[in-house]
Amino acid sequence: MTMQNILEVSNLCKSFGKVTAVLDLSFKVASGEILGIIGPNGAGKTTAFNLITGEIRPDRGKVIFRGKDVTFDPVYQKCRHGIARTYQIPRPFFNMTVFENLLVGSVYGGGKTLRLSKWKCEEILEKTGLNSKRNHIAGNLPLFDRKRLELARALSTDPTLLLVDEVAGGLVENEVEEILKIIHAVRKDGVTILWVEHIIIAMQRGPDRLMVMNFGQKLFSGNPEETFSSEEVHRVYLGSEEEN
Repeated sequence: MTMQNILEVSNLCKSFGKVTAVLDLSFKVASGEILGIIGPNGAGKTTAFNLITGEIRPDRGKVIFRGKDVTFDPVYQKCRHGIARTYQIPRPFFNMTVFENLLVGSVYGGGKTLRLSKWKCEEILEKTGLNSKRNHIAGNLPLFDRKRLELARALSTDPTLLLVDEVAGGLVENEVEEILKIIHAVRKDGVTILWVEHIIIAMQRGPDRLMVMNFGQKLFSGNPEETFSSEEVHRVYLGSEEEN
């Protein structure tokens, strides 16, 4: 049985002056899928995220979410539709506690009542392993906890599509393992995940499918095994990583 596509990106283009960041990018994400996006620095991965979430407007192309054209919808509206994201550099409210950060996301991002938000946030704290840190000030957290909080804040808006931007970056191996557990637990709850990442072990074990980007375009798409076995992927992505 073919899963219904929750996201369809069609011929998306974005230039900044004379620099083309995304060029005729088209791909689909099935409901319940984890799609990983890899590629060298400057390949257009984060720009693609920004176009999907509405932080920047495309020059042309379309973003279809659950059958509806949301290309030019503002960020807050896409959040209410069910699209949430994390950032490579965590952006919590630094002077608030972990729990307060989640409440803000649920009430103002997800549009839920305070009573329902409190229940939802309790659930997310357990899922992300942050319950013992609930009353800690976000600005005092170590990197691993900030990364988990970044995921938790996005989840507090109750998304059906979660865009994850390099959440494993800077973490040690056992911390990456914990992130993988959280990602798979989130998927089990019915959330579709689009995940940009440079950490190879995360991309080998996390996604169902990988898409490789280069120069703003889709270069390759396949399951993790065939993707990392591709000579072209090695040349463009893995080769460049070794050179750096």
